[in-house]
Amino acid sequence: MSQNHPITISSWTLGDQCTFEERVAAAKAAGFEGIGLRAETYVDALNEGLFDQDLLAILDKYGMKVTEVEYIVQWAEEHRSYEQKYKEQICFHMCELFGVDSINCGLMENYSVEYTAQKLRELCRRAGKYTIGVEPMPYSGLPDVKKAWAVVQAAGCDNAKLLLDSWHYVRAGQPVDLSVLEGIPAEKIVSIQINDVQAHPYAKSILRDESMHDRMLPGTGYGDTAGFVKLIRDKGVRPAVVGVEVISDEILSRGVAQAAKENYDAARAVLEKTWPEVLEK
Repeated sequence: MSQNHPITISSWTLGDQCTFEERVAAAKAAGFEGIGLRAETYVDALNEGLFDQDLLAILDKYGMKVTEVEYIVQWAEEHRSYEQKYKEQICFHMCELFGVDSINCGLMENYSVEYTAQKLRELCRRAGKYTIGVEPMPYSGLPDVKKAWAVVQAAGCDNAKLLLDSWHYVRAGQPVDLSVLEGIPAEKIVSIQINDVQAHPYAKSILRDESMHDRMLPGTGYGDTAGFVKLIRDKGVRPAVVGVEVISDEILSRGVAQAAKENYDAARAVLEKTWPEVLEK
């Protein structure tokens, strides 16, 4: 296990139709060092009749770890549903159970920087010792690095940081250049996720559909995944996780084992060329 930068297959990459053991086994066989879990896929595992100790036993059986936890949403709503409050608590529990230090978070709703920062401050207080990784997404209330960083900066919390995903980065129309990250301390970028984009984006009104169904393997599309990785490297970021998040109906249709292998092989090829130190055990 690369303790500092585990190469992780993010939860959505293997969908939500496999069992917990199938997910772990496929990730291990492909070469990944960790798996990501969403609150929903953790609950799916419990719904199989497994208990926390069973999950830990399966991970131990394959020599694997959960290294990525997600996904808190709607945290800026004035009146949050009990479902969202409980989902947040599930994420905190997952961190404690699996020994994960950060949680990926997004925000679809669009509010002012000041208001969003206040709500992020409240979330960070509830998170306590865990880091909140805020992910900018082009179809969300935090559409790009600029606004996401403004919110994190205004929140003023040690445990508020950024999570950067190459698909979202490219589809936000941001150049793969250090100028985009100017003024952001390297330690304020907690993790990254890599993937790639098709030649032409979906229409703005349905861009999220592309994100959730038609991403491409790292280095196989038109988004300069290698350039994104170099950018992160040159910035001096030391990601807690290098996630591979390729949400693709086509790739997943070939089965979880094959999807995991294709994702690992593509990600490794990019990393070997751009940041081989990350792959060191």
